[in-house]
Amino acid sequence: MTRPVTDLARTAHRLGSGDMSARATPDGPPEVREVATAVNRLADRIGELLVAERGAAADLAHRLRTALRLDVEALPEVDRERLLDDVDAVSRGIDEVISEARRPVREGLGEGSDAVAVVADRARFWSVLAEDEGRRFDVDLSAEPVPLRVAAADLAAALDALLGNVCAHTPDGTPLAVRVGARPDGGAEVAVRDAGPGMPVDAIDRGRSGGGSTGLGLDIARRTAEASGGGLRIDSSGHGTTVRMDLGTP
Repeated sequence: MTRPVTDLARTAHRLGSGDMSARATPDGPPEVREVATAVNRLADRIGELLVAERGAAADLAHRLRTALRLDVEALPEVDRERLLDDVDAVSRGIDEVISEARRPVREGLGEGSDAVAVVADRARFWSVLAEDEGRRFDVDLSAEPVPLRVAAADLAAALDALLGNVCAHTPDGTPLAVRVGARPDGGAEVAVRDAGPGMPVDAIDRGRSGGGSTGLGLDIARRTAEASGGGLRIDSSGHGTTVRMDLGTP
């Protein structure tokens, strides 16, 4: 009698803490089995509603971006070039907000990733822009896979935010580097380094990153690191900045 009730309570607590993968095992007296089945159905329905909500937000954001760009491209050239930069900035902000909105769907689902594979993929993507801007881009990857307790999409979004900050707020030609390696106590350290003018050590606070940045990118990276059981560190001087994400194991 007590064992299935205890299991049901444990499942309810996991769901309440955000673990949407938690399910009860229908067992025990008929009344307890019925409650367990109802709890499982409720968890399934909550997951479906969250996915639908985030999907609707992404669709709306895509329509907004498309409408803005079409309107701007219809303007005279002298105004178009100036406003296209603003549209691109708005688009990046929208993408970051969508990524954050989708996070509750993924958190607690037990998703993991290989830090080496994700960093290698994003480095290939950003290397094109780095070449166009005359930046030396060094990539240092661990020889072995490094499993993490972070969904690949979340880690990719965090890296995009950090690398995007470097490209947006340091002069063209400023070298940058990304490194990933296993930590002695498990997990990984992913570091993004640039040789720019530096930023305040309190730049992790949203809105205080300097150089015209909103700080949202650093906040996304911090949340990703903390969600894995790690944290974010910034080392900065007049000769460059290194942002390190300490990421936990599955």
